[in-house]
Amino acid sequence: MKKFILFLLLPVFTQGQQNDTAFIKKISDEVLQNGQAYELLHYLTKKIGGRLAGSPQYNQAVKWGVATCKSFGSDTVFLQECLVPNWKRGTGDFATLIANNSTKKSLSITAVGNALGSFKTITAPLLFVENFDELEKKKHEVKGKIVYFNAGFNPTNIRTFKSYSETGIYRGSSASRAAKYGALGVIIRSLSEATDNFPHTGAMKYNDSFPKIPAVCVGIQDADYLAANAKNNQWKISMKTHGKMLADTINHNVVAELRGTEFPEKYITIGGHLDSWDICEGAHDDGAGIVQTLEILRAFKVLGYQPKHTIRFVLFANEENGLRGGLKYAALAKDNNENHIFALESDAGGFTPRGFSFSMSKEKLAAIQHWLPLLKPYGTEFLELGGGGADIGPLYRTFGTPIAGFIPDSQRYFDVHHAPSDTFEKVNKRELLLGAVNMAALIYLVDKYGL
Repeated sequence: MKKFILFLLLPVFTQGQQNDTAFIKKISDEVLQNGQAYELLHYLTKKIGGRLAGSPQYNQAVKWGVATCKSFGSDTVFLQECLVPNWKRGTGDFATLIANNSTKKSLSITAVGNALGSFKTITAPLLFVENFDELEKKKHEVKGKIVYFNAGFNPTNIRTFKSYSETGIYRGSSASRAAKYGALGVIIRSLSEATDNFPHTGAMKYNDSFPKIPAVCVGIQDADYLAANAKNNQWKISMKTHGKMLADTINHNVVAELRGTEFPEKYITIGGHLDSWDICEGAHDDGAGIVQTLEILRAFKVLGYQPKHTIRFVLFANEENGLRGGLKYAALAKDNNENHIFALESDAGGFTPRGFSFSMSKEKLAAIQHWLPLLKPYGTEFLELGGGGADIGPLYRTFGTPIAGFIPDSQRYFDVHHAPSDTFEKVNKRELLLGAVNMAALIYLVDKYGL
């Protein structure tokens, strides 16, 4: 009898798989033939440009995002107000290496995000250290000097985000660690393995117990020069920066919805962050995630897809130097007693799809592994534990909502990450669209079957 029941059920399961395969193929065909993500990215990067929190450009991007969501036929579009940091870089920053023979070499630098400026030229001996351990060993030599931290990416990590996470602490806390021992400023090796000399910025945070000294990142070619020549030389650095922090200002998340037909009060979120650093166009970080999100909205509407659950397409504010948009989104969800069943973020660039990384139970992950054959034809090779996204992390921490991060190939991402080289020209149209295909397919499967 059990075998007979199983025999009756088997064709139903097979038919379901066939339906899923057919619909995901429709998604892929629509996106790859008619997708608008690349054109949207061109407008965002070339017409609006860098979109630092608190900037006029960010507000322009919000208006563009609202208009685009409406033009693609979302059921609703609304804004979520949040207060964001309002850091201004200023102009005229420089750092010059002065050798023993008075030869000068201008360094390619950029201020670390949120760093306060010197507003006057500081000239002091350079102290070379590889890492925090060496800083501690040389702590009695630090006072009155500018400290250079040479900690770089570990090139043996195949997944470059691991190298970034290992090294990010130097950008984040070097200024305070050195100020503790009397440093006048710090220079940090850019968090990259790029072969060019563009400096890479990113956020830092001061420890209020110590003086707030200026901090800059230096391009990789100049970093290599310092590593090769400055370690055992009594050289000086002359530097000047102009960063300042103004009072928090108002920015917004952009939220568009396709209302659910069966479970409208249960939410699936998909998104990226609309802000970027000011020194670049923010094409891979995270213009790609934004236009992929909008492309999925467009494709679902064109295909007439009616989701069971309400799908939210969110353009998050202030991921780069405060995470205020993601925190506000989760806080409002809690205040409104919302039921969030899944969230997906694209914030790793617009490169070739590789897979998805989840934060949820091992049991739930095991239960969806049978989706992998449906996704593999489009580039997804794995569904694994250990990921998510900065903007959707607060949902996971607040509700335990299962979350996932889209994982494209990472080998080139940190060549341009937070650098002037993060431009529209660095994005490949087909890779960008394939990312949207894979993300849309995953959202479709979660909406249809749940987790």
